[in-house]
Amino acid sequence: MLFSNTISYYYPPDVQAFYEFQNDFRTLMEKRRKKTQPLVIVCIGTDRATGDCLGPLVGQYLQNHCLSSTDCTIYGCLSNPVHAQNLHETIKKIETSHEQPFIIAIDACLGCREHVGYITLSPLPLFPGQGVSKDLPPIGNISITGIVNHTSHSNEEMIQNTRLQIVVELASFISSGIEHLCCPY
Repeated sequence: MLFSNTISYYYPPDVQAFYEFQNDFRTLMEKRRKKTQPLVIVCIGTDRATGDCLGPLVGQYLQNHCLSSTDCTIYGCLSNPVHAQNLHETIKKIETSHEQPFIIAIDACLGCREHVGYITLSPLPLFPGQGVSKDLPPIGNISITGIVNHTSHSNEEMIQNTRLQIVVELASFISSGIEHLCCPY
């Protein structure tokens, strides 16, 4: 059960994790999103760093499987990623293209060793770039992250040296978990 500003953690290998993620995600959407709000999913990251390609992989999957949905717009995929250099421009585009959108922000992050391989769901905005000391604007009404590696004295190196298997598994869990709720057939 989600509380007001609680970040929930899910470990994909746990049998109940997928069900709990979908249930908590649905509950959060029902509490926070007005039915009239257009749904916008912003998948942040770049395909130039293994650890940072989580967002573009999720966006690619959702774009390939949710094209029939008129109520869901997805920003960020492998061919057109949303990253530090174009985040401000993307936010402006969203503000001019959608009236009072409900934004779900998705990104990779670094965490403690014990949480590598976990997914987080938060009723708070995402603060992209914090792990690599970038000053970027917060985005999202809610946020989802995949903890792809652990923090260290050189976080940029950790992002570059992340195992692709972890990123793909987390991207698959996230995209499958939100597909049926955000992209109806």
